[in-house]
Amino acid sequence: MKVEIVMPKMGESINEGTLIKWHKKKGDKVKKDEIIYEISTDKVDTEIPSPEDGVLVDVKVLEQETVLVGTVVAVLETNAESNNKEMKEETKKEEHLSEAKSVNGLIDVPMPKMGESITEGTILKWHKKVGDIVKRDEIIFEISTDKVDTEVPSPVDGAIAEILFAENDTVEVGVAVAKIFASGEIVKPKNEFKNEEQEKDHLQEKKEFQNVHSNKNVGNSNIFYSPLVLNIARVESVSMSELETVVGTGAGGRLTKNDLLKYVQNRKKSANLSSRLHGKKEEAASNTKTVEIKSNAGQRTEIIPMDVNRQRIMNHMINSRNTSVHVSAMIEVDMSRIYNFIEKNRETFAVKEGIKLTYMPFISFAIIKALKEFPMMNASIDGNNIVMKKYINLGIAVAVEPNGLIVPNIKNADEKNLRGLSKAIADLGNRARTKKLVTDDVTDGTFTITNYGVFGSLFGTPIINQPEVGILGVGAVTKKPVVVENDGVESIAIKPMMYLSLSHDHRLVDGMLGGKFLKSIKETLENFDSSLV
Repeated sequence: MKVEIVMPKMGESINEGTLIKWHKKKGDKVKKDEIIYEISTDKVDTEIPSPEDGVLVDVKVLEQETVLVGTVVAVLETNAESNNKEMKEETKKEEHLSEAKSVNGLIDVPMPKMGESITEGTILKWHKKVGDIVKRDEIIFEISTDKVDTEVPSPVDGAIAEILFAENDTVEVGVAVAKIFASGEIVKPKNEFKNEEQEKDHLQEKKEFQNVHSNKNVGNSNIFYSPLVLNIARVESVSMSELETVVGTGAGGRLTKNDLLKYVQNRKKSANLSSRLHGKKEEAASNTKTVEIKSNAGQRTEIIPMDVNRQRIMNHMINSRNTSVHVSAMIEVDMSRIYNFIEKNRETFAVKEGIKLTYMPFISFAIIKALKEFPMMNASIDGNNIVMKKYINLGIAVAVEPNGLIVPNIKNADEKNLRGLSKAIADLGNRARTKKLVTDDVTDGTFTITNYGVFGSLFGTPIINQPEVGILGVGAVTKKPVVVENDGVESIAIKPMMYLSLSHDHRLVDGMLGGKFLKSIKETLENFDSSLV
């Protein structure tokens, strides 16, 4: 009997959980009450035991994935005999699929689809070159799309056989960008020939391989090449040293006719590609000659092409400026209560939660409260319609080295407490800097925070993140003398102060609404209730 194991509900206000670690893997036997995985929620981290004796036949949720309460994360089979039969059938199925995906051991690596609206991606960087050995899940290249930059891992163990596109090439989703010769892949022995001519070629190679007595060694190598392969190499001007670099898919790694023909074809493609790229560089150089300033001391300017990420940011900012009517307002906030709380609890919070305590969760909490109070700030504009959003996906702008910016958002941020916000902010920041974000992380935001105070800036006028209608800029918290009043007596005190700047879209948000929104955030921060943490 199959038993579905679901994400448990750990409290009335808990709607989701993050699977931290699997203690068992697919196919493992488990005992009743034996721990099979760990989860983390806004309230608590806990271990989840098995409800029955059995075998784990399916794992549906990966580590670090966040899913809704009630989502099936795994399936347990309590009938061992039935399970063993199913596992065998599954193994056969996986072997069949492995054979179907592989032609002579070559695996296509396609441009991945990073979201429903994503149709293409740009190759930013190759981490591997032809001939390099790769392990399963090892990063082989980086891509950039309209929504997110990410690293793409190898689907199998093997070696890079072909690289079909150069860096900065834009490729449609699903198109193969590289081929990997997979170690241990099944080579079709019976139905690999589509017609009699292919089979005849194969038999000719086989006969030559068996009958040639003088193996033609190349240089210091002991690699065997059949006369047919050597003839193709001679006709196509493939040198012996170059021939050694071509990956063979025949018995014992022997180079076949088809291997060499594919190599020659791809070499021609690469030559055309290099010629095209060289032509573009020459054209670009020609176009920039008129703007270069030179003196007797040498060239005084340097032309640096924008990378794909910088171009995307530029276009996004221009579009926002051309779309929204930007108005900015600023307010000063006394951060004494929060400052004192952080100073007192910094170490305890780091030990218990494993996260550095910063101002950002408190500011996020205050913004969420204000968005609930003034929902028009959480809306967007669609033509002549106002789109009111009954959820809050709070965007946190993250600076990415060396010169980039990305805005992932905390989904349903209004359902998280301060501890939950702290964890979510730290998680988004880490994944943004390590290029582990997915498309869902950077889409459907409703309001954005940008923290330029982390670099020491006091205030600024941020540009709205489309299609939102507001963005809050956070300045550095600095100690300064301020006038305070106590029982009608004014005095000067040293306090940790912070400027907040709100840029809002005047097409929808007037000065009164923007002012009330800022005042609400200020009051929440200045009257911080420590019992909320």
